[in-house]
Amino acid sequence: MPSPLAFDVRWRPFQLNPSLPTGRGLDKMQYYYDRFGGPSRVDGMIGQMKAVGRDVGIDFSYGGRVANTLDSHRLIWYARERGGSELQDRMVVELFRAYFTQEREVLVECAAAVGMDVSGVLADDGSASSGVGTSEVQEEMEAYARRWNCRGVPLFVIDDKYPLSGAQPQEAFLDVFGDLEESN
Repeated sequence: MPSPLAFDVRWRPFQLNPSLPTGRGLDKMQYYYDRFGGPSRVDGMIGQMKAVGRDVGIDFSYGGRVANTLDSHRLIWYARERGGSELQDRMVVELFRAYFTQEREVLVECAAAVGMDVSGVLADDGSASSGVGTSEVQEEMEAYARRWNCRGVPLFVIDDKYPLSGAQPQEAFLDVFGDLEESN
């Protein structure tokens, strides 16, 4: 029997480090070294992540740069406004691909890759911190931080009732889905 549950995934904004500079940002590896305890600790973490990635077909890269993510969240918000969950999902996947595997730095390229015209959304240099979606994204971040005590990612909120914080086994999701099915 098919499940009566329907899913509409909505990506919510959260900045791990809102104090990161905009624009070109910082060298990714140096940032990781400074933030997580130096080369010996970070190199071990990266080795583990690369091994996990290989097991699921992701070739993680740790070159490139890391910058403030507000504009990324603005593009994710804008994608949902323009094309719903489907376009928002495609934008998120493209941004993840650019950051984790391709070492790309340009948000406009990611938007173009999913068929979005973002002229007027980002500044010509691709690094606006105000404009389309800025207040909406900031309000959403604050609201979710307050309502769900969100202090990290991932945070999954299912049916606007059930929060699952951090990496969860699939059984945790199946339990929530089972509860939802029973209540319908």
